[in-house]
Amino acid sequence: MYVQLSLRGCFETSAVELKELRECGPTSKSDKNGREPVFCCRNEPSSPLIAEVCFRSMLLLSASCVKMASEDITKLAESLAKTKVGGGQLSFKGQSLKLNTAEDAEEVIKQIEEFDGLEALRLEGNTVGVEAAKVIAKALEKKSELKRCHWSDMFTGRLRSEIPPALISLGDALITAGAQLVELDLSDNAFGPDGVRGFEALLKSPACYTLQELRLNNCGMGIGGGKILATALKECHRKSSAQGKPLALKIFVAGRNRLENDGATALAEAFGIIGTLEEVHMPQNGINHPGITALAQAFAINPLLKVINLNDNTFTEKGAVAMAETLKALRQIEVINFGDCLVRSKGAVAIADAVKEGLHKLKELNLSFCEIKRDAALTVAEAIEDKTELEKLDLNGNCLGEEGCEQLQEILEGFNMAAVLGSLSDDEGEEEDDEEEEEDEDEEEEEEEEEEQQQLKERGQGEQESLTPKKIIDSQDSTPVPSPPVDVATFLAFPSPEKLLRLGPKCSVLIAQQTDTSDVEKVVTALLRISSVFKDEAPVKTAVHETTDALMRKAFTSATFNSDAFITSLLIHMGLLKSEEKIKAVPSLYGILMTLNHMVQQDYFPKSLAPVLSAFWLFGSAWTMCHIGREQLFSRFQKKT
Repeated sequence: MYVQLSLRGCFETSAVELKELRECGPTSKSDKNGREPVFCCRNEPSSPLIAEVCFRSMLLLSASCVKMASEDITKLAESLAKTKVGGGQLSFKGQSLKLNTAEDAEEVIKQIEEFDGLEALRLEGNTVGVEAAKVIAKALEKKSELKRCHWSDMFTGRLRSEIPPALISLGDALITAGAQLVELDLSDNAFGPDGVRGFEALLKSPACYTLQELRLNNCGMGIGGGKILATALKECHRKSSAQGKPLALKIFVAGRNRLENDGATALAEAFGIIGTLEEVHMPQNGINHPGITALAQAFAINPLLKVINLNDNTFTEKGAVAMAETLKALRQIEVINFGDCLVRSKGAVAIADAVKEGLHKLKELNLSFCEIKRDAALTVAEAIEDKTELEKLDLNGNCLGEEGCEQLQEILEGFNMAAVLGSLSDDEGEEEDDEEEEEDEDEEEEEEEEEEQQQLKERGQGEQESLTPKKIIDSQDSTPVPSPPVDVATFLAFPSPEKLLRLGPKCSVLIAQQTDTSDVEKVVTALLRISSVFKDEAPVKTAVHETTDALMRKAFTSATFNSDAFITSLLIHMGLLKSEEKIKAVPSLYGILMTLNHMVQQDYFPKSLAPVLSAFWLFGSAWTMCHIGREQLFSRFQKKT
């Protein structure tokens, strides 16, 4: 026996996924009798979702049985919509609830406690005080299935000092419940740097090891908050990696937060370590070219990036060129929003070159209000000729002039792509005095350089000490002398644990950025040099793992990287395969074995390589050279296969 639901009725009820319904009867738009297609479910629905859809469908459509007055049906349906929405979601969105005390929150708590299978909780558009947050948190301690926390705009009218303790209570509850979050949205809560402390512990906890979407738009975090957030994300990645399931963040939103260069640079370090980002939205953050360059380097190690939104920051030519170089390596990009970013003409040409060379999935390119002159704008237009997926090109607010606007439109018409061009109504007109403009740009660049130097001075001796390597004592005169500076080339030429640490927190990003992953031998050499300094000491171990992850994630996700050639070369260098060329094997397998032990647990490591390593593990005589970790590594290979 089946309960039949009108297809149209199901979708009119609400945007509910009918996951467990199956189509029955004719699959065409209507059968020979003109009836609508129907979806059927068993007489006894196996999930609350289907039961709710059945109930709502009966209420709204009343196809049979008792006919109810339309007004009563509407009221009842609206009542249901205020709370339970399909897919395990409980919503109090936009109800303007003022939850100050435990008594104020009684109804919210009741509904949370009575909601079985709670997966998403919407509290946005209300205001929650410290006491109310505590009792709501108590109710959440038993909700282990909670995955999505839509908690934006829920502290309206609160003192900033109230927000951190409220967030701590809610975060601790999620940790206690053993929740595994997929999405955390705290946007539009003006909590400042201290507010980040409020959910710092949550971000570092197992509850966020599964986090895929982090939304912190318009929170006023500032530089300090950005640094705290970056540290928490890196810690989350480190801990989750130790559990064999590294943090795989996909969407990061942090617009309007006054992050500036230092905050952006700190977050760039975290992005470089994570390596799984698909969307980054950081508009209106006062980021100049040093911060933009740091982000560009990090984006290069996130090959799955689809959306980059850095609207209303200040690239200048330097930042634009750095970002353009990164774009050449990103093959999944769909949306580029660099509007109001002052990329200028040279930057626009660099970006155009990147677009022309690849980016075949590009759907939107925004370079509006960037002080781009006519010739550069026309170069951008010519670059999109074969971008068949492009839906929007925004070059409004630049300096094309009337003739330039017409030429731009003519070029696009020649490609049959005139429809993708946005409005040019705010064009600034063509600037005639190029020499004067170039002088102005040069002066501005000089001012920026001076500003950078001033910022470095203002950071103070304390921060510089943290960046300065430890001093070495000269045995001759016992006078401390500073260690010589270390760069990537120096480390790779003469690797040591100390040199790796002295590269600083950006070592993983720097090494990955400066290693040509299209050259298998260079990747193998870099990996062996990195792994050779492995020590079972926290700082060194972490640095080796993070650097390895950044390098190998970039390599394995590159379309030009030959994984088979890589594993062959690696086995030769390890002494497990013979080569016609006289290649000297590494003197010790300890470091590379421990590094492989980490690599095979990561999501970037191809499953196809595990059987190869397993075979050499079992039959290769060279393995007898190193017994440490042998059984553990073999077990990892077996699991990967």
